[in-house]
Amino acid sequence: MDESKTIIEFKDIVKTYGEGEAKTYALNKVNLSIKEGEFVAIMGASGSGKSTAMNLIGCLDSASSGEYLFNGINVEQLNRNQMALIRRNYLGFVFQGFNLLGRTSSLENVELPLVYRKVLSKERKTMAFEALKKVGLESVIHHTPAELSGGQQQRVAIARAIVTNPLVLLADEPTGNLDSIKSIEIMELLKKLNEELGITIIMVTHEDEMAKYANRIIYFRDGHIEDSLKKGYK
Repeated sequence: MDESKTIIEFKDIVKTYGEGEAKTYALNKVNLSIKEGEFVAIMGASGSGKSTAMNLIGCLDSASSGEYLFNGINVEQLNRNQMALIRRNYLGFVFQGFNLLGRTSSLENVELPLVYRKVLSKERKTMAFEALKKVGLESVIHHTPAELSGGQQQRVAIARAIVTNPLVLLADEPTGNLDSIKSIEIMELLKKLNEELGITIIMVTHEDEMAKYANRIIYFRDGHIEDSLKKGYK
């Protein structure tokens, strides 16, 4: 892995909402660079711009002006279908609320992104099992979410996010619905995936203890990056 390769780059990114006097800046000329293999935590108060930044990184929204380069591709020049292809082929998403299908087994939940990719059934099941194995859940592949703890459900969600071998894993408050013990387990897992598989992880969190697992913490404030601290945590 070439650690010096920049995979995410914002150049003077502006995101506004509304018009005229009602115009507000969610992001105001933000410059940001994230290298392949980094584990970055994004922090900031409500309305600071951190969620807007994550939506842009995840190709869920477009900037008002500026350039967003994903792995060298100028995302701002892509149409919605092309942005969807980047999401499908290069990004994995983990959410606070797990977003699992209730009546569906762990294995089938993890298979879902592969269904969209039209991977054949036998290969899908093999890949899904391997992903569940990576998160330590090979023994509960037939369990539905109702039969799993919150921590286990989030592990299934992480397995679903990594089953396609994404370049970047985006985690939005991944421990927000978990107690402190389960939160630590999830963070240890994310750190392991980052170190052993080399997956670039970008995580939004409001919890200092969770952010400490990242290699770098980026602080947003009023649409700007206030600080970027790179330290060797845990």
